[in-house]
Amino acid sequence: MSKKLFGWLIGLGIFVGVMVVSFAVAFTTQNKAINLEEQINESKSSIEIQEKRRVDLILNLVDTVKAYDKHEKDTLTQLTEARTNASKGNIEKAELTIQAVTEAYPELKSQQNYKELMNELSTTENLIAEHRNNFNIQVKAYNKHIRKFPNSILLNMMGYEKINVTYLEYNAPSDSPKNLFDEGK
Repeated sequence: MSKKLFGWLIGLGIFVGVMVVSFAVAFTTQNKAINLEEQINESKSSIEIQEKRRVDLILNLVDTVKAYDKHEKDTLTQLTEARTNASKGNIEKAELTIQAVTEAYPELKSQQNYKELMNELSTTENLIAEHRNNFNIQVKAYNKHIRKFPNSILLNMMGYEKINVTYLEYNAPSDSPKNLFDEGK
């Protein structure tokens, strides 16, 4: 083999090696960008799921608290009527009413229901805040990856662009539960 042919083969080998490494870097860079995009989509979906959970769960809890409040109000009304009867001298009827109400409802729990509702509200809002924070982190990671050199050159040629978003803040959306106890209606 001549020196000239040997030089061409070495040059061709180096060229092929550089091309293989370049393609490997390009595919790795693109695959990471795809992975980061999917994480952003997943984060956004998680926020929507938590916001839907908030609306569904909180409204159901409020309905439960309101129903139990009505139940306790009715119970206390019966007790008040029994006391009124007792003060008017109808002791037997009052005793029967009080005894029936106390046996049927030995422990009224409206206050505990309110505490559970407040706890659930707090937990739900914290979950939404965590998911929004995760979304912000994912967008930042993606934008960093897209803007780094040499990623920026490769990914720009492949059509990837920086995501221009206003990072999500902790503001309640328009469909968040409001006026849960129908006050002012």
